[in-house]
Amino acid sequence: MTGQPVGGVAVKTFPVARLLVPALVFIALVVAAVASLGTPLITSVATSFHVSLGSAQWTLTVALLSGAVATPVLGRLGAGPYRRATILTTLTVVVAGSALTVLPLPFAWLLAGRAAQGVGLGLTALMMGVARDHLPEERSAAVIALISVVSIIGAGVGYPLAALLAELGGVRAAYGLGLVVTAAALLTAWRSMPEAPEGRSAHVDVAGAVVLAAALLLVLFLAGERNLWDRHLAMAAGLAVVALVLLCVWAVIELRSTTPLVDVRAVRHPAVAGANLAMFVGGIGMYLLLTLITRYAQTPHGAGYGFGLTTFVAGLVLIPFSVLGFVAGKLTPRVRTRIADPLLLAGSAVVVGGGFALFAAVRSDLAELFAAMGVLGLGVGGFSAAMPGVILAVTPKSETSSAMSFNYVVRSVGYSLGSAIGGLILAAGTGPGHLFPDDSAYTTAALVGIGAMAITTLTSLALARRRSSETNP
Repeated sequence: MTGQPVGGVAVKTFPVARLLVPALVFIALVVAAVASLGTPLITSVATSFHVSLGSAQWTLTVALLSGAVATPVLGRLGAGPYRRATILTTLTVVVAGSALTVLPLPFAWLLAGRAAQGVGLGLTALMMGVARDHLPEERSAAVIALISVVSIIGAGVGYPLAALLAELGGVRAAYGLGLVVTAAALLTAWRSMPEAPEGRSAHVDVAGAVVLAAALLLVLFLAGERNLWDRHLAMAAGLAVVALVLLCVWAVIELRSTTPLVDVRAVRHPAVAGANLAMFVGGIGMYLLLTLITRYAQTPHGAGYGFGLTTFVAGLVLIPFSVLGFVAGKLTPRVRTRIADPLLLAGSAVVVGGGFALFAAVRSDLAELFAAMGVLGLGVGGFSAAMPGVILAVTPKSETSSAMSFNYVVRSVGYSLGSAIGGLILAAGTGPGHLFPDDSAYTTAALVGIGAMAITTLTSLALARRRSSETNP
């Protein structure tokens, strides 16, 4: 490694930089795909372990929860001198968790393994930090955008593969895929990850981490437990108030800490705050449409609509999402030279809104679902690729991992709420004694999604106006 001064700080460049970019993208793709493995396997888990669907749902929820909690902690550790060790240790935890999901152990151990796998979601922001520190500025911007995109489309890659393996060899075989790819990711990181730049320090705010974990646990629990809102509304509302109070306490702790988990003052910057608001509302809409399309595709013909697809075939519906999302992610860095990032966010939100409109208007043919999913992928890919540029434009290099980790926490909560809102709307549209909602419930949910993307578009346009006024006083 050779030292080069960047902004007064000695930065170590990696001698095999050509291997660094594929490694960063591969690791981000793996942790996203492995965390999403729970989605297509919920029914199979319930059957194999003789648990309820609600209990099986926690194989997904617990991964999202551990990822949301681990992300800011890893982001802070990744900002310091032990970034390489943090990456390797985290991937070791993910591999160990993957092994627990494969071994013939009781259901509780499966949940523990899924929680360990979810920790890997916190590595996405660290991959961005590595790219920003060890690649030229123009190259790093394109790589960061690509990392952001693959962290989204990873779900589309893992879903059909896991579903196929589950049909051929059962749940353990599907989770075996996670063990193989996470072991490959660990080996890749060991061979390619450089040390962090010298002259940095990292301290983890333990109190802030504990309070944030408690708040996120409540938020994701309330997002996943739809029956609680139906049967015990007062209790659910009370827990929501507790979660809000905990988040406020966490913000106060961070403001008073000399080594905060997340630099809340930086988050309050109008550009960062606006970007996180757009990510939160946009995340609700994006995941809502993803949930609606996959559920609609698997609804049996007896409901009067739907296509009765198997889990594997339904997973294939995600292929247009992944392919066009990847294409959008590759094209966005080129478009950024002509269009500002906030405007790209707004345009991408409009595209996602178009996907909702398409789904609301036509869904009687399977090709129409493929088209709606492709439009969604195009919008999500562009949105994800443009988001880091908005935040990192006002963020010091040393705070890259921390700033992006907070954005990913916001995204995780938005996705969880999007899934929950979709479930609540469809549940409200299910008549007494019926197993499936009325077809009109899907239209209602799509209209809600259009509203969410309209808010996202307006927020992004406000960011664009602010940036324009700052650059052209």
